[in-house]
Amino acid sequence: MLLRKALVAGVAAALTFGLAPAATAEEDIVARLKDVPGLTVVSEGTAPAGYRFFILSYSQPADHRHPSAGRFEQRFQLLHKATDRPMVLHTSGYNMRTTAFRSEPTQLIDGNQISVEQRFFEPSRPSPADWDDLNIWQAATDHHRIVEALKPVYSKKWISTGASKGGMTSVYHRRFYPRDVDGVVAYVAPNDVINNHDKAYDKFFEAVGNDAACRQALNDVQREALERRPELLAKYEAWASANGRTFNQVLGSADKAFEMTVLDTVWAFWQYSKQADCAKVPAATASSDVIYEWIDGIAGWSFYTDQDVLAYAPYYYQAATQLGAPALKFRHLRGVTNYPPSFYEANSNLPPSLRSRHDPLPMLDVDFWVRTQSSQMLFVYGANDPWGAEPFVPSKRDSYTYTAPGANHGANISQLVPADREAATKALQRWANVTAPATVAKTLSVSDFDKLEDARDRFPR
Repeated sequence: MLLRKALVAGVAAALTFGLAPAATAEEDIVARLKDVPGLTVVSEGTAPAGYRFFILSYSQPADHRHPSAGRFEQRFQLLHKATDRPMVLHTSGYNMRTTAFRSEPTQLIDGNQISVEQRFFEPSRPSPADWDDLNIWQAATDHHRIVEALKPVYSKKWISTGASKGGMTSVYHRRFYPRDVDGVVAYVAPNDVINNHDKAYDKFFEAVGNDAACRQALNDVQREALERRPELLAKYEAWASANGRTFNQVLGSADKAFEMTVLDTVWAFWQYSKQADCAKVPAATASSDVIYEWIDGIAGWSFYTDQDVLAYAPYYYQAATQLGAPALKFRHLRGVTNYPPSFYEANSNLPPSLRSRHDPLPMLDVDFWVRTQSSQMLFVYGANDPWGAEPFVPSKRDSYTYTAPGANHGANISQLVPADREAATKALQRWANVTAPATVAKTLSVSDFDKLEDARDRFPR
């Protein structure tokens, strides 16, 4: 839990955090924030030059349809530049990082930024938690209330953004509250319209990277790991025992977690790695130690332990109930898997008490709205990112889709070809009603992603 601490204002605070004193016109921002009903200024911390950085919380109904039925504090952060600059609403989709960062749209429009933690991710979870209240409409209404609360302070244009599940979240917010923001930039946002129709993902893996030898090497080492199950599983169980890792609360056994992790490797490789990393894929004849360590670096043996996967329960719950989840055929692994295809679903990564049935209507509704009624929406995908196999397709109402060649799940505007990069940047700046700032967003690497915000988008395959 984030410890609340008294806010230190003025020059003393500036010296404490290594910041320049705030401009006179902005010295009252703390007072203005404290005047917002339901908003709490939790702390102020280190910020990039020209900004002030705050951790805030906002009182939200656990159920927006029944506001009197209980409340929770939703955590978010604010990078304050100036009230006469536009605001970027960054939807994390997961936990909120507690250090300051500027998303690409924030850099390109030289704006303010808020980044909001998704409901039900700790500590932004009602207590007691009724998991029926975790759905895309409730989350969109969280963001709507924050926008309404802060627009009197930040009255210029608003842009929403997010990557992967955060990008999906920004789309859902736009669908239910289209007037809240003036444009959306959604990065690498998957759109699993019909949960059981996943041929697009298998087709993606048949052609990704334009390198048949790399694809074959990945398939071979994946199969080899499963064929060496007794030896590799023993190493896995020994590691878990030595590090206090367990499997009884969610998956039920180390063997299931082992198989889940191995099945993740090819997906995770293309999600996080580049074509050049094909040279690092072990041969099927490599030692078990080499294969074990490579899988750990690509997929991570710790992820499907209780201690890691439980942190993502809100994610898997949404995948099971509304968002959907890719399911691959794994034809090359026939004969070496221990569990039926029905095991590789989002519900398997939830405690039994949270496993629920899928409702197909929300994604069908969102997809239809995006295709026919959306406007001022910009989607960016990476050509080598599995999550782009089922993309959003926006209407022609001042909306666009761009794909970065050779890019993975870290694709952004800076990685587009020059003509697309210029067009996307101009659209964003037009929506924000700004001219180009002096600084330009840098290309992000995988290490730039906060793993609880974007980089661990993991469904069982």
